Amino acid sequence: MDDMRNLVYEIAGRLYDLDADVYRTLGSGLGRVFNSSREETIRHLTQVMKEHRTSHYLRSSLALIGNMARTIPEKAERSRVMTEYNEIWQLIQKLPEHFGAVDILDKSLAGLNQTLAQNPLANRFGPGQHLIVCIGRTYGSAGTDIGFALADSLKINYYDTEIFTEVLERLEAKEDGIQDHASFAHGQNLNQNPQAVEKGLGIRGRIRQFSRYHGLPKTQAVFFNQTALICEMAQREDFVIMGRCADVILTNHQIPHVSIYINAPFETRIHRIMRQDNLDYKSAKKFLQKIDRRHRTYYEFFTSRKWGDVVNYDLCINSASYGIEGSVQLIQRLLPPRD
Repeated sequence: MDDMRNLVYEIAGRLYDLDADVYRTLGSGLGRVFNSSREETIRHLTQVMKEHRTSHYLRSSLALIGNMARTIPEKAERSRVMTEYNEIWQLIQKLPEHFGAVDILDKSLAGLNQTLAQNPLANRFGPGQHLIVCIGRTYGSAGTDIGFALADSLKINYYDTEIFTEVLERLEAKEDGIQDHASFAHGQNLNQNPQAVEKGLGIRGRIRQFSRYHGLPKTQAVFFNQTALICEMAQREDFVIMGRCADVILTNHQIPHVSIYINAPFETRIHRIMRQDNLDYKSAKKFLQKIDRRHRTYYEFFTSRKWGDVVNYDLCINSASYGIEGSVQLIQRLLPPRD
């Protein structure tokens, strides 16, 4: 118990110090990930690592720091910082299952795997075009863990919902001083029915938003800002992005990318989140059904495509057949070689 407590405390402290180091080295205009004192941040992070359903915050925080660290222009400094990043990631992987990733591997399904041809998408990306991997997934399929592990293996940036919302907030605050975007991003789930969110505002709230967002409903305005940012990012960096309708956005703008959908049998997903989120069977099933509806509503509202339809993706993975590590390896075999 003492060893685990010490490990959690070490991870929290080194995460805070890494964030401070990156900010000091880079002098980023987008600010730091952790804005509280070292003591408060360590207390918060250690609590996060003890709670269910919040372990994704740890991964997202580390990924956001890593994304900024990769922009450090001085090679020696960047290498030093990324070495610390990798060491922290290795420590995180030593945490028990309920702190981090719970694998999805079903050994009976894994025995049916087939071998992919080498680099089948080698000709998709032209000279100077960036590697972009868009991952759609169902909750409980380990999709976010697979996406993060893939980005880490490729040594490219990783964006999930939390990170992307944070980047949008910082850019918006930097550009025009708007500070209350966070109250929407954190108070309203962007996977909820966009029309339902608007109906709950009341007449005065809608009038204020009409003025501020040039007549567009707020959820749609945020989506268009998100679209512009994704396209801009695609011109300057390689990255893995989770959800956000990125596959359709990039398709509509004729930007090359790889589109992947990760799913697993419903019962397997239930049992995984029972372990991951410490839920009983009935609660886990109800929660999964609710999250699936939200994902489907959001995706279909903004894309007019059917969420999870196999014809929309380059590769659909039953993650229970491969597990987290095996799924990463499978995706990497699909991707074109990188310089």
